[in-house]
Amino acid sequence: MIEAVERWFGVDERWERPLPPPRELRTDVRWALVALLTVVLSHELTRSVGMLENETWGPVWQYVGIVSLCALLVVRRRFPVAVTLAAGTHMILMSLVMPMTMSQLPAQMAYFLLIFSGMAWARNRRAVMYAVTAVVLMLVLLYAWTYALGSGVEQILESFDTSEAEDAGPFSPVVAVVIFSILGNVIFFGFAIGLGQVAWRGAMRQAQVEEQAATIRTQTAQLTDQAVVAERLRIARELHDVVAHHVSVMGVQAAAARRVMERDPDAARTALTAIEQASRDGVGQMRDLLGTLRATGEGADDETAVGGADPGQAPSSDRAPQPTLAALPALIEQASTPLCEVTGHLVESAPGAADRVPPPLQLSAYRIVQEGLANVRRHSTARHASATVRVDEAAGTVEVEVVDDGSPRVGTSGTGLGLQGMRERAAHLGGGVEAGPRSGSAGWRVRVWLPLDGHRPSRRPGRAAADQAADAQMKVAP
Repeated sequence: MIEAVERWFGVDERWERPLPPPRELRTDVRWALVALLTVVLSHELTRSVGMLENETWGPVWQYVGIVSLCALLVVRRRFPVAVTLAAGTHMILMSLVMPMTMSQLPAQMAYFLLIFSGMAWARNRRAVMYAVTAVVLMLVLLYAWTYALGSGVEQILESFDTSEAEDAGPFSPVVAVVIFSILGNVIFFGFAIGLGQVAWRGAMRQAQVEEQAATIRTQTAQLTDQAVVAERLRIARELHDVVAHHVSVMGVQAAAARRVMERDPDAARTALTAIEQASRDGVGQMRDLLGTLRATGEGADDETAVGGADPGQAPSSDRAPQPTLAALPALIEQASTPLCEVTGHLVESAPGAADRVPPPLQLSAYRIVQEGLANVRRHSTARHASATVRVDEAAGTVEVEVVDDGSPRVGTSGTGLGLQGMRERAAHLGGGVEAGPRSGSAGWRVRVWLPLDGHRPSRRPGRAAADQAADAQMKVAP
């Protein structure tokens, strides 16, 4: 029973209703003045019709009671628990010494507002529960004193002609008056307490909704910031892969052309052609990437307005699609130089498996191969390199492996952004990266595995078989 009462009062709730702002407290002062004028006017009208002649206490004490009642309205929201207890005590005392002053309708409305405010604004719910309990107990004791120990029954009998009233209804006059008085007080205090509790719970729910809305706004801002950062990292990876690959190709081909220019003009011409093609491809891919950034969400082509593109440039809708696994042969061919032969392999667990790989995974696999071969050209003395992409639908994975047979080139330690970009791509798609010297033979090996469904596999698939295949490929003479 006690637990149910505490639960109804909200004793276990952690939320505390905050104090109203100073502007609202000044509003309470104005309403207290309005209430004072109203109660005084009602009091004087009652006096004018002769209904206060039997009051034991004179006008001075009557106004003391009225002013003290209205003064409680000033602090009803600042000290709600104390006001609840004071209002109940004030009402009971006034009913004993000045019943006609207390029973006027404006005064009753003031008492109702005070008890309602105490329930609605109390921050300590256990304290307000004790205050309400104390008021109810005082009311019970008042009735016990009036009708059991006092002269309340005699007064009722004197007020009615019991000989004529006994047959007027199912209750005797004494019982009817007692029940009527109790029922009126139950309705009065019950509604004041109940409505105050409803108002308090409504304020609590409103505060919870506002807190949830603030949390949602904060989380939305955080997610937006994270999305912006993630997009910036993705763009950085794309630019790094595109620029690093094509610039390294041009550098290696230029070095090869310089070395064979005099003794083998045809080879130099081939190298210069590769440089030209690499520069065109690099510019085209960067233009596509920047065009994607400039495009609006509605798909309109804003390149001319925003970026000042060349008049002869194709519109954004005609940009080349992002590279896929089908573009690997061209990438391998472009990566081969007179100084380093590159071979590539696309292994499918079933015919057409590569075409069924989701586009984001195909692009990531392509970029990983591109970056891996760029690292070989920049940082290795390798004469042979191999790039292998395995699509295993049964295991649900895509594996990318780039191996070479060289040693680290002196003075080309790099920044580590290439491997970092690979790890970020793999982590974003639920995969992983292995990079380091090959075991048992010269060279460097990079291996990346990506799950087809975006979930990290329980173990790294096919590691022993991949090592054997990579070592076998490096032992094949050019």
